[in-house]
Amino acid sequence: MKKYKTYLYNYWDIILFFILMLTKLLTYGNKLQLNNFKYSRILYPSIASILLIIALSFIFKRKGRFIFLILFNILISITIIGDLNYFRYFKDLFSLPVLINSFQLGSVSSSVLELFNPWDLVYILDILILIPFFFVLRKKAVFCENNYKFHYKLIIIPLIIAIPIEFISFYKLSQEQPRLISTMYNKVYIAEKLGVLNYHYIDFYSSSTNFIKRKVPVSANKKEAIQNVLAQKDTSYNSSKYKGIYENKNVILIQVEALQNFVINKEINNKEITPNLNKFLKKSLYFNNYFYQIASGSTSDAEFITNNSLYPASSGAAYFLYAGNHFNSLPSKLKEKGYNTSVFHGYKETFWNRNLMYKNMNIDKFYSEKDYKIDEKIGLGLSDKCFLNETVEKMKKLKEPSFSFIITLTSHFPYDATDKYGEFDVGEYEGTLLGNYMKSIHYADEQLGVFLDKLEKENILDNSIIAIYGDHYAIPRENEKDLSNFLGKDIDELNWIELQKVPLIIHTPDEKLKGVENGYCGQIDLYPTLANLLNIKNNVMFGRDLLNSKDESVIFRNGSFTDGKVFYISPVNSYYDIKTHNKISETEELKAKKNNVVSELNSSDNILKHDLLKNNKLN
Repeated sequence: MKKYKTYLYNYWDIILFFILMLTKLLTYGNKLQLNNFKYSRILYPSIASILLIIALSFIFKRKGRFIFLILFNILISITIIGDLNYFRYFKDLFSLPVLINSFQLGSVSSSVLELFNPWDLVYILDILILIPFFFVLRKKAVFCENNYKFHYKLIIIPLIIAIPIEFISFYKLSQEQPRLISTMYNKVYIAEKLGVLNYHYIDFYSSSTNFIKRKVPVSANKKEAIQNVLAQKDTSYNSSKYKGIYENKNVILIQVEALQNFVINKEINNKEITPNLNKFLKKSLYFNNYFYQIASGSTSDAEFITNNSLYPASSGAAYFLYAGNHFNSLPSKLKEKGYNTSVFHGYKETFWNRNLMYKNMNIDKFYSEKDYKIDEKIGLGLSDKCFLNETVEKMKKLKEPSFSFIITLTSHFPYDATDKYGEFDVGEYEGTLLGNYMKSIHYADEQLGVFLDKLEKENILDNSIIAIYGDHYAIPRENEKDLSNFLGKDIDELNWIELQKVPLIIHTPDEKLKGVENGYCGQIDLYPTLANLLNIKNNVMFGRDLLNSKDESVIFRNGSFTDGKVFYISPVNSYYDIKTHNKISETEELKAKKNNVVSELNSSDNILKHDLLKNNKLN
């Protein structure tokens, strides 16, 4: 009995750390609220990941060990809180490259605070108790080092337990999902299978090695793999159809903040939510199954995908990580044809690193907040009304042909400037996030209507191709109950994914191209579609021409994909039949498609990591 008391006295800090960390990791896993979550899956990997830290702690003497464990407790607790809030917003897990973007939180803090749950602070309560407790124990000489003896077995025993568990867990996952650990394309699933600590261990290793690899020239094998992926893109169509029919016309892209497809042609209390867009799409091409494909870069990812037809960065934002790269962007190619290229956005030029990124995308002029009269602010910055009114005046002075990329702002989450959106009755949704969103997007629609009317009066509309689309989702899953009620249907896993669509409306000068296109497509496809209409040649695009291709494949950054018939949802590792919504088993054909998805994402990643568009290194 005395022996056990001695062990408890000598190692109480280890025992306490183990219990606290295991409790935090298991409750954290449950808080992610994944359909596929089971405690039994992450129990042993979580134990092993904690034992690795404990093994390291034995390098130190008692006081040093306690401090070491407290520091890791703080680090893990902050990481858990960060993960939970990041997941609520992005439905993904925090990664090391995201730290590069962290200073952006200052400007979108209201969005983050809206999703913060005070119960998250439970994860730091023990720390608030343990730190004062440390100073009490220090005074009572509990950390006496006089009789302390270092034993290698104290390090070896935890490792003997942890390493086999880690090996088996990692091996099982690599067998179930080959290349998942090496590519990190589905972070949530890794955490679900290996626990959050192991996910962050892998992320740290992966991010560090990727940084080093960027300094190493790309291998011939990787180049060949990229060329093979690009060669397999759908080329079965007759590329001469519509080819160059709008060559040298002005190009106007309008990226509307948080414009989701479910509001299009919808009414609330017998009033249209987006009457102006509904009217405009009747004389345009409307793609009603157009998915956003963003990752951690949010709005900037939507810009990046649309203008480059490349996938966003696997972690962090491409606008930060690859701002020094070379790109075959849409404005770059138009500039080669004599276009004047401009971007218009009523916010800070440095936000999302736009001021640097736009230079390498060959933008002649970026009209940011400093170039506008700040007559009225709503939410983050200049109101859409003032912004769009002044943008028309600036566009009138542009040398033609011109490329204008316009990014709106007012309908930004959390949609809390309801007193400035104008009168719009949302009935039972008054005071809810969904109701506030409908008010904000109704306001944005009203301003877009005025803007389009002015373009017509100034004869700009008659000489321009206009594409209007949404950048990303508007309603977080935490608010799906109101959305389900509004749409009049239950929202299952597939329904939720199907709701992640934004409208794409393409209007042409002669209005010859109009109607509704029902095929599945995504933001990566807009550039190739416009390229054909404008007679632009670019062989490095991962999208497809929507007016010629019969393919309906859409690939998402987390490894999810659809071919228009089946939807693979990577966070739950499940396939669904789109017509029946039934879960289906993986076939060899579907497995091959999943592998092709990984290859395509890897190819895009390697182009970015090694700056392969510089001096045409792919050839």
